[in-house]
Amino acid sequence: MKGFHERNGSLKCSSKTSIDSSPTSGTGSAPAPSDSKFSKTSLWSNFFASAFSVFDTISESSTPSSSTSACEKKPSFSKTNGWTSAVKRVVSGGSMRRIHERVMGPSKIGMSSSTSDIWLLGLCYKISQESSGDVDATKGLAAFKHDFSSRILMTYRKGFDAIGDTKITTDASWGCMLRSSQMLVAQALLFHRLGRSWRKPSQKPFDQTYIEILHQFGDSEASAFSIHNLVESGKTYGLAAGSWVGPYAMCRSWESLARSKREENELDRQVLPMAVYVVSGDEDGERGGAPVVCIEDASRHCFEFSRHQADWTPILLLVPLVLGLDKVNPRYIPSLQATFTFPQCLGILGGKPGASTYIVGVQEENVFYLDPHDVQSVVNLSPDNLEADTSSYHCDTIRHIPLDSIDPSLAIGFLCRDKDDFDDFCFRASKLAEESNGAPLFTVAQTHGGFKRIHHGNTMVDAGEVRADDSVGGVGTGDMDENSNEDDWQIL
Repeated sequence: MKGFHERNGSLKCSSKTSIDSSPTSGTGSAPAPSDSKFSKTSLWSNFFASAFSVFDTISESSTPSSSTSACEKKPSFSKTNGWTSAVKRVVSGGSMRRIHERVMGPSKIGMSSSTSDIWLLGLCYKISQESSGDVDATKGLAAFKHDFSSRILMTYRKGFDAIGDTKITTDASWGCMLRSSQMLVAQALLFHRLGRSWRKPSQKPFDQTYIEILHQFGDSEASAFSIHNLVESGKTYGLAAGSWVGPYAMCRSWESLARSKREENELDRQVLPMAVYVVSGDEDGERGGAPVVCIEDASRHCFEFSRHQADWTPILLLVPLVLGLDKVNPRYIPSLQATFTFPQCLGILGGKPGASTYIVGVQEENVFYLDPHDVQSVVNLSPDNLEADTSSYHCDTIRHIPLDSIDPSLAIGFLCRDKDDFDDFCFRASKLAEESNGAPLFTVAQTHGGFKRIHHGNTMVDAGEVRADDSVGGVGTGDMDENSNEDDWQIL
């Protein structure tokens, strides 16, 4: 977006940007209300997903060893069905990603020609050649690529044990939101246990902590954050194997899974060593309005996670949003870009309509993302195997799309390591809301239901007010001019 850096001076790289080099101690068949609004593109995506499921069913019956079933075989389908055969030929002729791109438009691979700063999960990479010279610019670009390729990639898998009572042994065509969410939580664990400066080493043996993290996301019930356990924990929110799920239900599913794992283990043996807080609007998002980060709620989540032993613990904030109808309202674009400058940033669950990706960085109007739409064979790593092949968990291919082309239904993640980190996040979030021209992504308040002032050191920030719009969907029905301070929030 032209002029983006000029309007947002805080997005410039500065010497204050720090890298923590040491560990810190310390979606479904009945989607949520926010998931009910689909664009025409989303409908096309679901149409093709259904086609994939039909093909996968037939494949399972004929070749069990390479099963990619997404539903149980129905008697009404047969191998001689002409339409199914046509779908089979299409799928056999190219990867699933190419099918998605034919429907939704291609993404771009590689770096753009821009020399503007790149922000990747809270770190800034300068690649401008104006003042630093080609050598420094090349180093900055190489550092960005190394950081990007060190992020954990989760993709579709095939050949895992059936999920629950189903016969589904692959998440191809339906599990992209679950995989995107796994990526976000995996980065949170990496940052918490190994620090933001950790990079995937080029030689083995690997760090055991790194292998243990990957093990937790294996594709079996034995792995804490497997797709099997996510589906089970998300049943209350409409999450079901073989069905697509939206960001809100996905966030709630993680909250439920984290709670169940916390109850299973002792405090010092938690597989997710942080509280999980799903940030919603007034009355849990049922009456519209921008979500509110309530400091009292955050404190309560930490207190409960520590089993009443500490006021603050590391906390994972998940903020589900709906920023428009068919596309993201342009008023939210600058704020979305700015979230990548937060040191607490964990990126965005989102992507093209009906095809979720994990967005990790931004450069002007483009965002960089990791794509789960490759089908790979199942890999369940032993936590003690430091010589394991982890290549399928990383990606060197850099893809980017325009930020204004992503689905308006998304979720943003943030990791606050302690109380000071949370206070810093609140300060940045409050400032961002103040500068949003009446269209904040979310606001910050001390308590629910009123106007509060939040102190951050010597700075006093007006946190804003929790709005209570009685209209369904929270969309105003009156005339709205270009300079109106009302936003067009949808219910979550």
